[in-house]
Amino acid sequence: METKIPCRQLFIDGKWVEPITKRRIPVINPATEQTIGLIPAATGEDVELAVDAARRAFARNKGADWAKAPGAVRAKYLRAIAAKITERKTELAKLEALDCGKPLDEAAWDIDDVASCFEYFADHAEALDAQQKAPLSLPMETFKCHILKEPVGVVGLITPWNYPLLMATWKVAPALAAGCTAILKPSELASVTCLELADVCIEVGLPPGVLNILTGLGPEAGAPLASHPHVDKIAFTGSTVTGSKIMTAAAQLVKPVSLELGGKSPILVFEDVDLDKAAEWTAFGCFWTNGQICSATSRLLVHESIAAEFLDKLVKWTKNIKISDPLEEGCRLGPVVSREQYEKILKLVSTAKSEGATILCGGGRPQHLKMGFYIEPTIISDVTTSMQIWREEVFGPVLCVKTFSSEDEAIELANDTQYGLAGAVISNDLERCERVSKALNAGIVWINCSQPCFCQAPWGGNKRSGFGRELGPRGLDNYLSVKQVTQYLSNEPWGWYQSPSKL
Repeated sequence: METKIPCRQLFIDGKWVEPITKRRIPVINPATEQTIGLIPAATGEDVELAVDAARRAFARNKGADWAKAPGAVRAKYLRAIAAKITERKTELAKLEALDCGKPLDEAAWDIDDVASCFEYFADHAEALDAQQKAPLSLPMETFKCHILKEPVGVVGLITPWNYPLLMATWKVAPALAAGCTAILKPSELASVTCLELADVCIEVGLPPGVLNILTGLGPEAGAPLASHPHVDKIAFTGSTVTGSKIMTAAAQLVKPVSLELGGKSPILVFEDVDLDKAAEWTAFGCFWTNGQICSATSRLLVHESIAAEFLDKLVKWTKNIKISDPLEEGCRLGPVVSREQYEKILKLVSTAKSEGATILCGGGRPQHLKMGFYIEPTIISDVTTSMQIWREEVFGPVLCVKTFSSEDEAIELANDTQYGLAGAVISNDLERCERVSKALNAGIVWINCSQPCFCQAPWGGNKRSGFGRELGPRGLDNYLSVKQVTQYLSNEPWGWYQSPSKL
C-alpha cells in the first residue's frame, strides 16, 4: 500500500493558504509511478501575496523584529529549526525518498546535512553583529570610515528536485541568517519536504512572512517571482537554460542574481592509482544521487596504460550496485525523478550508441524492475569529444569514458567544456594533483575523491555553471549588502570653496 504524503497548502505570512486558483499538482512516486498525494499550484496572484508578506516582515517595527534584530535573535530560530529537523529526521528522509526516488540512506544523510546547515548559519548570524562597524584605515586623519553589512531585502529562492530540502536549506539558512525575508519556490517535481519545512517554521514560531513557501510550476510561479519588482534578489539552482531566463528577467530591473547551474565535470584517473579505490570513487562520483547531481563527474578521463584493466574493474563495481526501491534496505541506486527525465536519458544513450559509442554496461531498464523510472548505471566508451553524450549534461546515471596519454592532454580534455562546476583528480602523486587542481577551470576540485560537500566550504562554478558561491562565509555574503559610512572629524570647514561671508 502506498504511503500518502501530508496534505499541505501554500505557506504565506506564517499560515497555510489555499492557492487562488485552488489547483493542485499530483505527486508521483518515481519508484512505482503511482500518485501518492497532491501539492498546491501557486500562480502569479499567490506570488503577489507572498512578496507582500515578505516585505511587511522585513519592514515590521522599522526592521527591529527581523532585518535589524541582533543576529542572536535570528540564530535562535535557525537552531530551533535545526532541532526540529533532527527530531523529524526519519519521517523527512522517507518523504524525500518517496518524492524524488533517492535511496533512503542518502535521504537520511541529506536531512542530517540540513540540520547542520541551519546550525552553521546560526553561528554566522551571531558572528555578524561583531563584524558591524568594522573600521577602515584611511590616508586622511580628518576622516574615519566603517562598514555596515545589511540584508539585501526580500529574496526569491528557486531550488531543484535532486536535493529538495537540502538545496532549499543552502539558500534559506543564509538568507534568514543575514536578516532577509524570503519566498522559496521549490521544484514542482519534489516539493514535499519543503512544505514540511513550513510546518517546522510554524512549530518554532518563526515570525509571519519571514519565510514563505510556494509550490507550483516554473512558468506559473517561478517566473513571476523572478521578475517581481519588489523582490530584491534571486538565487537559483537548476538548469543553465532556466538560469539564463532568470538572468534575463532580473536584468530588466538590474536585480542581482546568483546562479548554480549545470555541469559536465571531469574525473582524471592517472596510471599510479589503486584501481579498486579509484573505481569506487569514479562510480560514486557519477552514480550518487541516482546520477542526478549538477557536480557529477560524468566524464571519465583515464590514462591509456591502465584503461583496459581499470574499466574492467569499474564495470564490476558498477554491476554490483544495488538497484531497488529507495526504501529497500541497502539500496544504492533508485529511479530518476520523472518519466520525462527517464525518457530523455534513454534517448541520449540511444543516440550515443547510434553514433558509434560502445555501451560497456547498463543503458536500459534493470530487468528485475518492471515499474518505476529506473535506469541501470551506464558506462559508455568509444566516445568522441563532439558527441552529445560527452558535451551535454545528462543528469542521470551515465558515465562517458575517454583515454589520455599525458597530463597536458588530460587537462585540455577536462577543460574542453562550456561548464566549470567541478572536477576530480585521482593520483598517488600529490604534486601532480596540485598542478591539475590549479589547471582545472572549475569552482570545485576534489583530490582522490569525488562529491564530498561540507557547509563550511564554498560551492559554485565558472563559465555556464553559473556564478556566486553558496555555503561557507561566502554563502552568507550572497544575502548581504555592504555599506560604507564615512565621517568628517575636523571642526575646521572643508575650505574648498571661498566662503561667501569673506567676500
